[in-house]
Amino acid sequence: MHDPKQIVAEAVETSIRIRQEFATERERWLLSAAEQLARTLAAGGKILIAGNGGSAADSQHFATEFVVRLTSEANRQALAAIALTTDTSLLTACSNDFGFDQIFARQLEALGNKGDVFIGLSTSGSSANILKAFACAREKGLVTIGMFGEKGCATASLVDLSLAVPSTSTMRIQEEHIFALHLLAQLTEKLLLQRG
Repeated sequence: MHDPKQIVAEAVETSIRIRQEFATERERWLLSAAEQLARTLAAGGKILIAGNGGSAADSQHFATEFVVRLTSEANRQALAAIALTTDTSLLTACSNDFGFDQIFARQLEALGNKGDVFIGLSTSGSSANILKAFACAREKGLVTIGMFGEKGCATASLVDLSLAVPSTSTMRIQEEHIFALHLLAQLTEKLLLQRG
């Protein structure tokens, strides 16, 4: 077993390396994604987001930053964002009646409109319910944004904008996802405020 201090040092070193790679290689993705979110929200559309496990929590966190606010420095109107991970009655009914693979696609079928944005989080890039959600979103004319680990999306053709974190560690990937989501919220908010 590793020495606890070594575990901490290795985690910090890995996190710093990934963050530095993110800063140099992911800027274009962030700017493109923020521009798309700002366009969608300005046109009266909404953001729908989903993931499993820790990514479900990140989805809820992200939606909250839009509906409530990102910081106390910018008191702006609420923005339309929905985490598809929160309704236990819906999730369990859909899992029971149609299967767990359909829990997000079924909601997109009901709530998604052409021009809305669906953001799917999957550290593996192969979560069946996220892939089915991307397929449904594409069929309905939503813009699709994916956030994955270094393997990317198993069905890349379903994703308009794809962010692949250069790691296979679920912990490190999720850390970068929440970092990216915070930046995405901040950039989107700035673009909307600039547009007045």
